[in-house]
Amino acid sequence: MVHDPLLQPYQLKHLTLRNRIMITSHEPAYPEDGMPKGRYRAYHVERAKAGVALTMTAGSASVARDSPPVFNNILAWKDEIVGHMKQLVDACHDHGAAVMIQLTHLGRRTRWDKSDWLPVVSSSHEREPSHRAFPKRIEDWDITRIIKDFADAAERMKAAGVDGIELEAYGHLLEQFWSPLTNDLDAPYGGNLDNRLRFSFEVLQAIRDRVGDNFIVGLRYTGDEMQDGGTTAADGIAISQKLKASGLIDFLNVVRGRIHTDAALTDLIPIQGMRNAPHLDFAGEIRVATGFPTFHASKIADVATARHAIANGKLDMVGLTRAHMADPHIVRKIIENREDDIRPCVGANYCLDRIYQGGLAFCLHNPATGREETIPHSITPALVKKRVTVVGAGPAGVEAARVAAERGHAVTVLEAADQAGGQIRLTALDERRREMAAIIAWRLAQCEKRGVTFHFNTYADAETVLETRPDEVIIATGGLPFTSVLVAGNDLVSSAWDVLSGDVKPGTNVLIYDDAGDHAALQAADLLSATGAAVEIVTPDRSFSPEVMAMNLVPYMRNLQRRNTTFTVTWRLKSVVRDGNQLRATLGSDYGDFTRERLVDQVIVNHGTRPLDDLYFALKPRSANLGEVDYDALIAGQPQAVARNAQGNFRLFRIGDAVAARNTHAAIYDALRLVKDL
Repeated sequence: MVHDPLLQPYQLKHLTLRNRIMITSHEPAYPEDGMPKGRYRAYHVERAKAGVALTMTAGSASVARDSPPVFNNILAWKDEIVGHMKQLVDACHDHGAAVMIQLTHLGRRTRWDKSDWLPVVSSSHEREPSHRAFPKRIEDWDITRIIKDFADAAERMKAAGVDGIELEAYGHLLEQFWSPLTNDLDAPYGGNLDNRLRFSFEVLQAIRDRVGDNFIVGLRYTGDEMQDGGTTAADGIAISQKLKASGLIDFLNVVRGRIHTDAALTDLIPIQGMRNAPHLDFAGEIRVATGFPTFHASKIADVATARHAIANGKLDMVGLTRAHMADPHIVRKIIENREDDIRPCVGANYCLDRIYQGGLAFCLHNPATGREETIPHSITPALVKKRVTVVGAGPAGVEAARVAAERGHAVTVLEAADQAGGQIRLTALDERRREMAAIIAWRLAQCEKRGVTFHFNTYADAETVLETRPDEVIIATGGLPFTSVLVAGNDLVSSAWDVLSGDVKPGTNVLIYDDAGDHAALQAADLLSATGAAVEIVTPDRSFSPEVMAMNLVPYMRNLQRRNTTFTVTWRLKSVVRDGNQLRATLGSDYGDFTRERLVDQVIVNHGTRPLDDLYFALKPRSANLGEVDYDALIAGQPQAVARNAQGNFRLFRIGDAVAARNTHAAIYDALRLVKDL
């Protein structure tokens, strides 16, 4: 393993990095009051303990009050940041990892109605579509003020003991100056490329004057905006060379593309179904052209690709950022020759999509990420070994089986289907989302290593469960689609599952009624429209598919908008009747006594699932806890201790969609936080 390219140390100026794997700057939205407190610190320390060479915090920390975060970012303009960052840095240093932080002024990539309600500022009046604020065109006194803000923030970070800083340029104020698309200033800050770069070099010079030469400063930027009228790849090479020649920075962190729209952002940070490492070769070209330390991350999701990037000289440090959200112990598992145990990133992008909706970043299938203070990444063996029976082998069931087996229990899984997967099996039938299958495959492999017994094609009743002589029973039977939502015609509709599974032949003129707002309706629309069918998606909501979220929506729209597909919001499907060999659908409105009609040959209803809970209720009166869960203990990460029935000789729990229709993350989180203490 000492010959593994990924495990070779790297000398960056005076800093020795213990290997070539880094976590690039990203904001999981964990700060409290703008500060990186306990949750934030525990997240980075977990990855430091496991061997990552460099963890970069913040994506990005704001340097100025007129750069208010649009989600929960670190506020680097506050003096109190120093103490909090020092605690984080010291804790990571104790485990051998270097720490940097990314600093920025968002420019137009924010809103004026946040925080102090100051005007958004940029190098033109052009607004960013994603955040919709029309900026003030920057003035000379703004430039002077913001340069000082950057230098002040850098000085705070040096005082906190961080190993270096990275300035965020792409999409933010620095690069808004660079791009002809967002800079219509006159000289000396507008016009030719040197003028457009002037502001950035003045910021860098002010920082260097403040922190000195013995401090690492880098820049994350796009080497090619990939849009007509923007900076080109040739410009990117020239900019990279100018950055190196300035002597003001110590490394380049290269991306490619823009982030001003959901679609552009998704091309720069690709999700599942999109090409892996799409910009790696371009980053390698920058490295060759500059001979300068070059970092990069963009859907480098696996160790093999990361190893290729280093071994072939494309990068000096490779970013495995979302991959470390899925598995913080990547480096440790490489060192221990356990790469097959690495939990794979499936590109679901639940992490990023959540923060853009104002939530915390969580990994779709590692619920311990972001919850390190209460949920472990490594399961502790139980002192007393028990017999655990799990009913259902969807994501909740296989997670429950995996965790119970890691606890050392004897685990039996009963599954009605001929294979594991549950709803994920349907999801993964879509070629674009086939990576989701790895959620199940990884867990099955972990279960196999620990001797879990699976019984497929087994429809379990109460007696079947009791025959296993369980101490603990976990009901993870999931749910089935519920389509009886109409005042008339419920027998004339099909579910999205019917279409995805192939149980129902696609129609040619289809109405999809979606009031669940999740992937199922869009996947059905994608499949149907690909056959040439005309598809209309109708929702009572004021926007369609709100549960799918921004970046996951992009690939669907790229398919659906090129086909005969329409979207109708704020209308509710009321009834369906036969009209000859067609169906007449009546739409109503929550806003008034209005109706519209559609004549189609197929109606699909996506209304979520209802729990398959008959087995749970059959077992409930025979269980020791009568199915009760102590929520306070569950939330605190403590064991369950409810005892309600002295005659019961097993405890009973249900998880995932067997409780209520939610999502994959909720199902796996249910299983992990319950079973880790059984």
